[in-house]
Parts: sequence; C-alpha cells; structure tokens
Amino acid sequence: MNHVINFVLKNKFAVWLMTIIVTAAGLYAGMNMKQESIPDVNMPYLTISTTYPGATPSQVADEVTKPVEQAVQNLDGVSVVTSTSYENASSVMIEYDYEKDMDKAKTEAAEALENVNLPDDAKDPEISRYSLNSFPILTLSVSSDKDNLQELTKQVEDSLVSKLEGIEGVASVQVSGQQVEEVEFSFKEDKLKEYGLDEDTVKQVIQGSDVTTPLGLYTFGNEEKSVVVSGDIETIKDLKNMRIPTASASSAGSSAASQAAAQSAQAAQSAQAAAQAQQSASTAVPTVKLSDIATIKDVKKAESVSRTNGKDSIGINIVKANDANTVEVADNVKAELKKFKEDHKGFNYSATLDMAEPITQSVDTMLSKAIFGAIFAIVIILLFLRDIKSTLISVVSIPLSLLIALLVLQQLDITLNIMTLGAMTVAIGRVVDDSIVVIENIYRRMRLKDEPLRGKALVREATKEMFKPIMSSTIVTIAVFLPLALVGGQIGELFIPFALTIVFALAASLVISITLVPMLAHSLFKKSLTGAPIKAKEHKPGRLANIYKKVLNWALSHKWITSIIAVLMLLGSLFLVPLIGASYLPSEEEKTMQLTYSPEPGETKKEAENEAEKAEKILLDRKHVDTVQYSLGSGSPLAGGDSNGALFYIKYESDTPDFDKEKDNVLKEIQKQSDRGEWKSQDFSSSGNNNELTYYVYGDSENDIKDTVKDIEKIMKDEKDLKNVNSGLSSTYDEYTFVADQEKLSKLGLTASQISQALMSQTSQEPLTTVKKDGKELDVNIKTEKDEYKSVKDLENKKITSATGQEVKIGDVAKVKEGSTSDTVSKRDGKVYADVTGEVTSDNVTAVSAAIQKKIDKLDHPDNVSIDTGGVSADIADSFTKLGLAMLAAIAIVYLVLVITFGGALAPFAILFSLPFTVIGALVGLYVSGETISLNAMIGMLMLIGIVVTNAIVLIDRVIHKEAEGLSTREALLEAGSTRLRPILMTAIATIGALIPLALGFEGGSQVISKGLGVTVIGGLISSTLLTLLIVPIVYEVLAKFRKKKPGTEEE
Repeated sequence: MNHVINFVLKNKFAVWLMTIIVTAAGLYAGMNMKQESIPDVNMPYLTISTTYPGATPSQVADEVTKPVEQAVQNLDGVSVVTSTSYENASSVMIEYDYEKDMDKAKTEAAEALENVNLPDDAKDPEISRYSLNSFPILTLSVSSDKDNLQELTKQVEDSLVSKLEGIEGVASVQVSGQQVEEVEFSFKEDKLKEYGLDEDTVKQVIQGSDVTTPLGLYTFGNEEKSVVVSGDIETIKDLKNMRIPTASASSAGSSAASQAAAQSAQAAQSAQAAAQAQQSASTAVPTVKLSDIATIKDVKKAESVSRTNGKDSIGINIVKANDANTVEVADNVKAELKKFKEDHKGFNYSATLDMAEPITQSVDTMLSKAIFGAIFAIVIILLFLRDIKSTLISVVSIPLSLLIALLVLQQLDITLNIMTLGAMTVAIGRVVDDSIVVIENIYRRMRLKDEPLRGKALVREATKEMFKPIMSSTIVTIAVFLPLALVGGQIGELFIPFALTIVFALAASLVISITLVPMLAHSLFKKSLTGAPIKAKEHKPGRLANIYKKVLNWALSHKWITSIIAVLMLLGSLFLVPLIGASYLPSEEEKTMQLTYSPEPGETKKEAENEAEKAEKILLDRKHVDTVQYSLGSGSPLAGGDSNGALFYIKYESDTPDFDKEKDNVLKEIQKQSDRGEWKSQDFSSSGNNNELTYYVYGDSENDIKDTVKDIEKIMKDEKDLKNVNSGLSSTYDEYTFVADQEKLSKLGLTASQISQALMSQTSQEPLTTVKKDGKELDVNIKTEKDEYKSVKDLENKKITSATGQEVKIGDVAKVKEGSTSDTVSKRDGKVYADVTGEVTSDNVTAVSAAIQKKIDKLDHPDNVSIDTGGVSADIADSFTKLGLAMLAAIAIVYLVLVITFGGALAPFAILFSLPFTVIGALVGLYVSGETISLNAMIGMLMLIGIVVTNAIVLIDRVIHKEAEGLSTREALLEAGSTRLRPILMTAIATIGALIPLALGFEGGSQVISKGLGVTVIGGLISSTLLTLLIVPIVYEVLAKFRKKKPGTEEE
C-alpha cells in the first residue's frame, strides 16, 4: 500500500497521463458501443413448423405433431414441449433449460427430425430460433397522396425496398399490403366437356410443354455450342395460343387421348418426350387452342390489406441483424425514408413501432442524472467541508469511474442497454463515496492542531488509514452483486450486465481513491500541507458532532430502551408488506396499443375485412388517437398466423389521460359491435412484463378438460381486478366424414382417392406455370371459386367419372357421418391442455392471484385433469426466491470479507447489525410513494447492503484503532462517532442526492431502473444511517463486554 501511494506521489505526471489516456479510451468506447433496449437474453426456445396441406387439426396432430414431439422430447436439455396443431399446419415449441447452447440445440433438433416419417404431402419441418432480435425494430407504414396503390407498390418494390435492404445492419425488410400481379386461369367447364377433356389432362399438358431443358454442349465442326429445347411459352399470348390435343367426343377416344396426354406429361421430364407427344398429337389428334377452353386474364390484386388512418398503405417491417446496433439501424432507415420522401412528391411515411426511441431516451436520462448526481454531490461536500479544492478532488471520481466501466464493458462486448445504463445511473451516487472518505480524512488531519506528520507523509498515512475500510466496503458491495450473476435463468441473464457494470465502476472508484485522490490532494494543498498547521482554523468536531455525542452516550447508557424502540420500528414496518404488494416489473409508459383480430373458424376474408373496417372507424373517432395502422391477411405470426387475421397498431398522443382505461374501453367497444371472431389486446412492447395470470388445465382429451376450463374462466371473469379473460379452448367446426363403400367403388373401377380429388378445395395449389410481362415473371394460377355449398347434400350430389366414362354421384358410393372437430389441438408435454389467461389491472398481482387460487382450489374436477399456474405469478415466485437466495449468499460473503478485514468474529458481527434496519426505510419509502415490491426494489435492497455496511465499517474501524491506542470501549465509541459522523453523513447524503431524480421519476424510457429502486435506496439509507450510528455502537459495546469477561484475553 505504501508503495502504491509513494509511487503516485512521486510520479504525478505519469498518473496524469494515465488519467488522460483512460478518459479518452473510455469516451471512445462509450461512443462506439452498441445500443439495445434489453440485453440480448438467450431465449431457450425452438419452434418447429410443418405444413401439411388439406389436413384437419386432428390429422395434423396424429400424423405430424406426434412423431415430431417424440423425436425431440428426449433431446439433451429439453424441459417442456408444447405443440399446437391447426388446419394444414403443426407448430411444436421446445423449451430448453436455460444453460443450453441454442446453436447446438438447433443442430441436434435438425438431426433428430431427419429420421421422422411424415406423410408424403407434408412439407419438411422448418426449425426457427426465437430471439428478441427476430421482432421488427421498426414498423412503418407508407402511403401516397397522389399515386394509387399500384404506383405506390411499384415505387416501394422497385426502389425503396432495395435501398432499405442495402442499409448496413438490416437483416430483412418485410412488406405487406402491396399489389401483386398474376395471371388468372379459369376453365370453361362446358367447352371442356365438348372436347372430351378434363382439367387434370390440360394442366399436365401445360406443365409438360412449358419446359426449357438445356441439353448440354454439342460439338459442331470444331466449335462447341449449347443446345436447349424450349417449350416456348413465354408470354400471356403464347399461353393463350397454346394447342391442347383433343379427341372426338367418343368416350373411348377421349380416354385414350387423355391417357396419351397424361403419359406424355409424366414423361415430360425429358423434353423430347413432350416434343414427341406434341408431334404425335399434331399428326393424329385434333387440337384446340387453350384460350377456347379456358379464360386467361392478367389481374392485379392486393394480397393483404394494409391501411393507415383510413387510407390504403403499404406496411414495412424492418428486422435488424443480430449484431447490429438498434439505434443506428433505425436512424439510417429513417434518414433513407426522408430522402425518398424528398424525391417523391406526395409520399408519406409514419413509424408505428420504434424500438430505438426508448434507448436514446435512456441514454439522455443517464447523462442528465449523472450531471445532476455530480452537482448534488458537490453541493453536499461543499456544505460539509466548506472547501472548494477538496470538493473538486472527490467529484473527479464520478466521470472517471463510469468511463473506466464503459471501457471494460466494451471489451467484454456488452451493449449499452436499459440494464447497463441503469446500473451506471445507480452507481453515480456510490462511486463518489470512497473519494469522499479519503479526502475528508486528509483534510481533517491537515487541520488538526497536534498532527505530527506533514507533506507527503501526511497524505500517505491519511490515505492508508482509510484504505482498509474503503477496500472492504467496495469488496462488500461487489460481493453483493456477484450472486445476481448466479441467479440463472432469464432474470440472471438480464441482471448480469447490471451487476458487472456496478462491479467495474466501483472497482474503478476504489483505484481512483487511492491513486488520483492523494496525488491531487498533494498538488492542491501544497501550502497547507507544508506550512505549520494553521492556528486560526483549529479543527474541532462541529456542533452536529457534539449533539450526536450526547445522543450516543445516552443510547449507550440506556441500551434496552434504544434497542426495543428500534426493533419495534422494524416489526412495525414489516406490517406494511401486505399493504404494499408485489409485482414483477413496473409497467411501461408507452402510449401504444396492439390489437389482434382472429376470425372464427369458417369466416371468409370479406367478412374479416368488414370487421376490421368497423374497428378502424371506431378507433379513428376516438379522442387522442394519433395513428391507426392495420394489416389484414398477411398471415402475420403476431395475428395468430391466421390468413384472415388482422393486426392493429394504434398510437396515442403522449399526454393521453388514463391510458389504461382508454385501452380497455376501446377494446370493449370494438368487441361490442363485432359480430364474430375474437378481438384481443396484445402487449409486445415490453417483453415479459404484462401482468398476466395464466392457468393451465391438462387432461387426456378436450372433452375431459372442457368443463374445468369453463369453471376457471367464470371464476376469473368474476374477479374485478382482471380484464381480457380468455380461454384457449378451441372453437369447433362441424365435421362430415365420407365413408367410402369399397365394394361399390371397385365395381365401377373407382378409388377413394378420386372422391377426395373431386371434393378437394382447390386453394392450396402451386402456380401452374409462369409467364413474362415487362421483364417481370408472373405466376399463372388456376382460379377456382371456393364453391359455396348450401349443405352437405350438394357434396353428395357432386359427380365423379369412372374409368368407363360413367358419371356417378358421390352419395351413391360413400356414406356421410357427422361429427365435430376442433380448430386447433394443443398439447404440453404430451397432454392435451388449454390455458385461461387474464390481465391483472391492479398493482398488487400477488393478492389477486391468491384470491383466485383460493376459489380454484375449491373446484371439483375429474381425477385425470390437473391445474397449474403460469404467467406473472409463477415468475414472481420464481425470481423472488432466487433473489432472496442471492441476498442470503450476499450477506454470508459480506460477513466473510469483514472477518478477513478485521481479523476477528465480533466486530463484523456488530457491523452486520446495521442491515435489518434498512428494511424500515425501504418499506416506508415504497408505501409512501405507492410503488410495489418489485424486482427493482429488490435490487435496491441489494445496493443497500453494500452502502450501509460501508458506513458501519468506517465507524468500527476507527473504534478499533482508538481502542488499540488505549481508550476504553465507551470512549473509543464516542470519539470515533464524533470523528466519523461527517464522512458517514456526507456519503449517505451524496448517494441519496444522486438518486433523487430516480425517486421522483424524472426519467423517461427505462422501466428497470425506476422509481421503486430510487425510493428503496433513499428510504433504506435514511433509516439505516440514523440507526447505524446508534445500534452498531450498542451491539459493539455489548460484544466487547463478552470479549473482556473471558480470562486470558486481557491483552486485547
């Protein structure tokens, strides 16, 4: 220690250089750090989606979902497998243990799926990772005053999208609501019959002819040239003029022709065969022009609907690359749009979702708080020391510690996000403490009348005297935050950056206080350090210290009374806990709202559009609404993946009163006038902080759990503090099963697959072929009206043609059975389940969930049905236990550090007694400010452990010194108390001051580092500082008596 301080005092210039280098490096690091909203939390989920066209949910569940589930459920690290089977599609979600390396998990899952046998029609399963980065960081809507949708589409697709995709850090640009041009193709049924053709034959001929096959290089003479066979259907005109082989109307001929055509089509892979078929056709078989038997037209239509404030618009979603900087990408995209707007008159754009805003807000907040904290600290030190030089010296540590922390964070590749910024804001009040303690001691000793040392020696000794207490208090604070990193799970991941930031900043402040501070003190106080002590300003303990001395003396003489009062206050404050209540993370102040509309089974697109328009009208008529943007039919995953679902983004003005109520009222009004389908409010803005209560009901089948789910739903709907109660019970379709009569079929030479061919709705189809127009490729799609059937009778009357050319009604060869099937089948760990969710409207989530739990416990339900909770109540319980354990671990570590520092078991024990009393102020503070006990308050408590122990250490350290000098315990306590009162009060008040802006909630943007945290720390500091100054000496004196009673320890 001597060496360090001596080195610093001798090589001042070197230290200055270091300081300048570190400052510059820190500033550079801070400017170039990536900024995000939430730390990139590892989301241990994989989703496997598989499409199986034409299958009902229950078929999907049995033939696709089940084999997939079985393949993945025993993979390494899998904790829960949930699955949902829809019509045509299956989605399986695998949740892993938190520690799992997700890249590895993805490869393992892919390997496992390679051996799964799926039906032939099913597509290959797609595996996707769920990460926060897959959500768009910007949602924009663009519209135009003068151009119609077609022109706008052209502008957006041809120039804007490619420009946006060219911006660095943009991973993908998704466009919805744009117009798509395609060629529609519909058969003229009567003409087909006339020529004895059927649809399949014609399709096969078209596909067989439109083949361009390169045949490789041929040598002509001495040159090589490439030869290609082309079916020569390039344009719409070619398609219309294409000749289709027909036959005379005689049935035998017709079937022969169709077989010839079919064979030719099957062989169409080799282009020669197709050419032969056409040749043979042209010689032997009469042909007909395609345009005679089919209508072919070029159509433009908007694939999905997207509207903004009642005008047609195009929606653009920007997703950033994993390692890109959110703020930078968003700014560049906006700059590009601005430029585009200047070049195109009448072009408008607005952002409905912008993830970059809260981040820039937090950065500003942090800077303003840092400045405020510094100013406050300066004022406090000035008041106590009444000396400008020492004030400046101690404040230097604020910017320097933060810059050093930034430097280290950047090296570790940690981003600037709500957590790291918050930690810095919180650290501001704490980093100045060490310097205050050191400078106060130098200053005090410099002014003492009987101080033997002068000059460098004085600075060195004064610094050394304080090194032990500040060293151990910094280690203690660091020790408190380390367990946060061990909490594990999402909470751990969120808080690791937080803990690291605080640890680095504090370690930096410790180093600064024993290097830079003594050096500056020596430079600035040259005169007073070398000259004789100044007689005029003889340094006596101040008035405050004298009052404190009297109070302390009284307290030490009346130990019982003092202790009882303190304990009663402690118990009293614990009674506030039920009144305060607990919540997970406080809610966000963003005035945006997302609504989703999921149509009911069997609803058509037209009806869904009407529903959306009704809702749009309601929203546009509301006061305070700024933007209403919605897209319908893009099959967005957020709108439940339903092809006719809609997703609304509504942005309100920032000063909207009672925003929460407004949200509910709007939703109720929309639900009221909605005829069918389901409207729900979503909360994507703040991940994981929607105060939702979820109950899962498991059973062997839908029917088993139906009643229980309905009971729970009723209980939750009756609870006044819950809104938006929904159950995940699926809606059901009526199902008709055609049971084929095999005997009749085989007599007629028919198969069951022909029945399904005839009945299959022609919606899920690949384009027939493609043609070119203006250099663009257009798809040729067969237009089939989804036939509207009055009843199942119409289906039975549909005819199929047998091999002998006979027409047979389907009803004659198959019987109809009626039943019902659900539109989705959901399973979790192999059991069928449904969830019931509701949003908690009051702050006190724990009370609401307890009330509901009581009623649910009374329900009668079948033995094979089980109920489980999830959502926020599960989260709170989980994270609070983890944080509680972290606190216990922290206290244990603190004790260990103290024992090592003081080399005895008793002094540290006295110091730990200051901890319980932090609770009083913290709880009173929360109660008064109306905050709840949330994660933030818990972090505040962790901070307190470190700060409070510091005060006690500074005090007891001095007592031990004085006892060593031969004072009695009582005298040592009184002396130490009056000497150390000033630094203790200074550090406490400086910390409080730096947190005042937090507690008053002056900050925008960030949730995590919120009011709750500020209030907790301030309340806790006030109560514990006052009580520390009394309780710790009492405990110490009592323990000292024990120590003295033991024989053989007199030498102490």
